[in-house]
Amino acid sequence: MFGLDERIAALGSGEAFLLVAAVAVLLGLRHATDPDHLTAVGTLVACDDHRSTRRAGRLGMAWGLGHATTLFAFGVPIVLFRGYLPATVQQVAELAVGVLIMGLALRLLLRWRRGELSAAPGSRHQHGGGRARSALSAYGIGLVHGMGGSAGVGVLLLAAIPDHVEALAALVVFAACTAVSMSVASRTFGYAITREPVLRRFIAVAPLLGAASLAFGAWYALGAVNAVPYAF
Repeated sequence: MFGLDERIAALGSGEAFLLVAAVAVLLGLRHATDPDHLTAVGTLVACDDHRSTRRAGRLGMAWGLGHATTLFAFGVPIVLFRGYLPATVQQVAELAVGVLIMGLALRLLLRWRRGELSAAPGSRHQHGGGRARSALSAYGIGLVHGMGGSAGVGVLLLAAIPDHVEALAALVVFAACTAVSMSVASRTFGYAITREPVLRRFIAVAPLLGAASLAFGAWYALGAVNAVPYAF
């Protein structure tokens, strides 16, 4: 994002594998802070009824593992053979990410409209008939997200590593660190909204978060089809 990946990757040019691995770690941790990732995981955790720090971390990790799976599957051909997906497929993948973000935002807005976000953590309403997002569905969302997004920049930078074994190892580290970083981010967000004062404020700003996420998803989808400027 904004050239930061390139500056991080330059640290490992021509150096030993330990430094290459360190660069992959930094790329993975930074990659998880991209706006599309934070928007998707933020709305994913916010929509979950069974609010807890541990559960939020599990959802974030499941999302991250799904993202890492697709990232690795598509990254291996790039690293080994410079085999890139056709431009049309890449465009469709980016469009799918935008639509996915919009879907999560609409779900958050709908649940706020119905008053389903007001249940306090641990309440009967929350655990009785609440809608819990499963780790499997979070993994599936991560799979879709991994097909597009800004991960391609990091993979291209790793593909520039001359040694294929080192490049593949760095790709694994990059994908794993993205998953871990998203788990930490979602756990932090989950912890915040389980605090009663924060929860009350979150419910008040939930429509703003949903509207902003919806607008971001629409912009992302339009950017994928070159209808608006695309910065990431």
